[in-house]
Amino acid sequence: MTSVRPYDGVRSVVLGVDARDTGSMAAAWAADEAARRGLPLRLVHAVPSLFREFRPLDQAGYHKALVERAEQAIDRASAVVWDRHPALALTTDIAEDLPAPALCRESRRAALVVLGSRRLGRVAETLSAYSVAVPVSAQAHCPVAVVRDPEHTTQDPPYVVLGVDGSPSSEAAVDFAFDLAAERRAALRVLWVWHRPPVGHLDEPATVQLLRRLLFECTAGRHDRYPDVTVTHELVHGHPVEELGIASEHALAVVVGRRGSGGFTGMRLGSVPHGLLHRANCPVITVPTHP
Repeated sequence: MTSVRPYDGVRSVVLGVDARDTGSMAAAWAADEAARRGLPLRLVHAVPSLFREFRPLDQAGYHKALVERAEQAIDRASAVVWDRHPALALTTDIAEDLPAPALCRESRRAALVVLGSRRLGRVAETLSAYSVAVPVSAQAHCPVAVVRDPEHTTQDPPYVVLGVDGSPSSEAAVDFAFDLAAERRAALRVLWVWHRPPVGHLDEPATVQLLRRLLFECTAGRHDRYPDVTVTHELVHGHPVEELGIASEHALAVVVGRRGSGGFTGMRLGSVPHGLLHRANCPVITVPTHP
């Protein structure tokens, strides 16, 4: 197995390594992000305890095979990381648990958790014991990036999409999105997507004026901290998942707050970030509300 430094307690970017994923997109994205932030990268793979799994006759052999597969997956991810950033500090861990709980624990001491995607259906991702993207995005203590599709670097200038709605969760997402845009030297497109209620239920011009004011207030006070980030504000009518998905088609990433509460993990995540995990054509970053 690749030789790496032991974990030393420093905040890091955490990559959830999936043994079934032979691709390198999430590993490359996580390595680049750690290098930009000047943080170590931590590779984590979870091997479920035997009592949680179907028990074959040869339990010891079965567990050994799982560990060997985990080591091979971490070796592959390590090779991708060091090929891109040979000097990047790297730590690894094989956790004895299901993937989602293991990564949520890691998130307590992480600056960012990065995941790939198995492209499961929405029901499977919400209810399966081996689902990772939805439960980790819903319960992590730090922002979570799901790298299902590559970031788009062909735009000039490149841009990050930020979805806001005036809630405390979108306020946390604003701070993260500005940081992300600044470190990437990218522009920031801020979108507020609203549904128009039935005719006769609102004074539409007054509502549009109010929403525009709230939209600009969402980013107020950031210009002095991020003078090099060009910001555009867009008030869009439609479905938030669809409109943010369209806006993200050529983006580096789309950033949204985590608004859900209670119930299944998908409900704790909120309908918009949950939908974007399937709709967006770039990495999706979900940001929990500030403590």
